[in-house]
Amino acid sequence: MIERIQEQKNQNLIRTGLLLIGMLILLVAVGWLLIGPQGMIWMGAFGLLMAFLSFQIPTETIMRFYRARPLTMQQAPYLNRIIQQLSRKAKLKKEPQLYYIASNSVNAFATGRQSDPGIAVTHGLLRQLSAKEVTAVLAHELSHVAHNDMRLKGLTNIMGRMTRSFSLIGQILLFINLPLLVMGEETFPWLGILLLIIAPTLSTLMMLAISRTREFDADLEAARLTGDPNSLADALLKLDYINRSSAMRPLTHRIPRWMSTHPQMDERIKRLRELAPRYEPRISWEALDRFLRQSPFFRQTGFWI
Repeated sequence: MIERIQEQKNQNLIRTGLLLIGMLILLVAVGWLLIGPQGMIWMGAFGLLMAFLSFQIPTETIMRFYRARPLTMQQAPYLNRIIQQLSRKAKLKKEPQLYYIASNSVNAFATGRQSDPGIAVTHGLLRQLSAKEVTAVLAHELSHVAHNDMRLKGLTNIMGRMTRSFSLIGQILLFINLPLLVMGEETFPWLGILLLIIAPTLSTLMMLAISRTREFDADLEAARLTGDPNSLADALLKLDYINRSSAMRPLTHRIPRWMSTHPQMDERIKRLRELAPRYEPRISWEALDRFLRQSPFFRQTGFWI
């Protein structure tokens, strides 16, 4: 079973690498077409600087933007205990800081670097999902931290923005020089014109494909960390049901799968169900239950987080 998981993870890694190389080639081709090799050196240095600066934004600052507040061990003993166990299994040097967002939306996300990670959960998620399902979702988000997926996302965003900027500048220059092109006084390769037109779309599609691949990989890692693929599958099923019932569902339902940041729920759930018979849960629910019931916060409120 471990071999099968590793094989799927290797396939995801290869696909991510190829897509990332594709985005880089596209960026270099468009940049080379417009500003030449010397200009690309300067733009590459600028892109690296932007990437470095974006990675230095503290997690607390990002969470403040979402109006999230930290959850301490006293406030949420269960969730923090789970984060501790999962972090040890994932061999993280630093446990992610938990944050709470007072929103009825059912959502969770990870942000920051491995040296400063954070995971946010919404009020709706804690109320709608069971303890096991929330644990599986936390394992999924922690997997993004372990794989440095936030850094990869930041890098692909910068590459995508640079590609779109080059393309837009190129299209403006073409429009300005259109009369000269028509009269034949200035030449520009038609292949270059086509590249300037389709480059932003291709870059966006590759960025979305990378995002979907990382989601599959996070599902696999969450199954490995918890030993309970069914709980994550149940959580995804519940999330899908809630989304189908929401007012936004008619809008999101029309989005093609190749334009989505996440894979289709049916496919994710199917892959997790196929793993389930070969797993035994690794989370000690009995020990966690004893710890929870000894918590003063639980005795006062009865709230399981």
